[in-house]
Amino acid sequence: MAVASPLGAARTDLDEIEASVREAGTSFYQGMRVLPPDRRHAMYAIYRFCRIIDDIADEDGELPDKLRQLAAWRARVAGLYRGESDGPVTRVLVAAVQKFQLREEDFAAVIDGMRMDAETGIVAPDLATLDLYCDRVAAAVGRLSVRAFGDSSPEADQVAWSLGRALQLTNILRDIKEDADRGRLYLPAEYLDAAGVPHDPAAALASPALPAVCARLAADARRHFNSARAHMEHCDPKAMKPARLMGETYAAILTNLERSGWRDLEVRVGLPPWTKLWLLVRYGLA
Repeated sequence: MAVASPLGAARTDLDEIEASVREAGTSFYQGMRVLPPDRRHAMYAIYRFCRIIDDIADEDGELPDKLRQLAAWRARVAGLYRGESDGPVTRVLVAAVQKFQLREEDFAAVIDGMRMDAETGIVAPDLATLDLYCDRVAAAVGRLSVRAFGDSSPEADQVAWSLGRALQLTNILRDIKEDADRGRLYLPAEYLDAAGVPHDPAAALASPALPAVCARLAADARRHFNSARAHMEHCDPKAMKPARLMGETYAAILTNLERSGWRDLEVRVGLPPWTKLWLLVRYGLA
């Protein structure tokens, strides 16, 4: 007897998407393997969608061309809700949308966030703009994810709201040098001004007051991690397992960043393999 494939999708589509996620070399691939097959492959397709949109914003190219590509993906997202697809990612997403009631506005928000990056090359945003950016590029992904994980409750959306901000702020604090090399600075203008740090990315890197700005933003991220944990207590514990794993992994990265004091921005702070393994056992397999 033939065994149905996850989401009822073509095995060739599932394998192509899974291979691209695995080859990306992130911990996301292993983290999502704790999920049942339908939910795991939905998450792989969501991740692949996000990577495609992110690459459009980040790759070299003229702004009009980037905007055309983003608009084309917005049309593809609308098509998902009519059962339309044009390739492996959209074919699997059609099945995921139907099975897990993924919301069109959350896919659209991801595109809006990447448009912010493409159009403006964000430099020293005010706090409100930074929060909107975090909501679009991270919390919206969280809102898609919690449904794929198995919890579509208002509390799960609150987990996505807090955890998305915590993860994105941690990424910002980890990638300051890399972003500055691309002419971007995601640290909020209010914090920079209070510490006397210039808004120019290269000048900000040289400022002796930059670590104080980073520590202040890290405290914001820490509050969001704590809020996410509190909301998880009111959610389906099985569904929250991958969210908890991602949260604790990034919280550990934030701890290492705080310990580094942002003294050497040339060194990318991460986690040793044994720590990743321990977190997987503690939060992914428990």
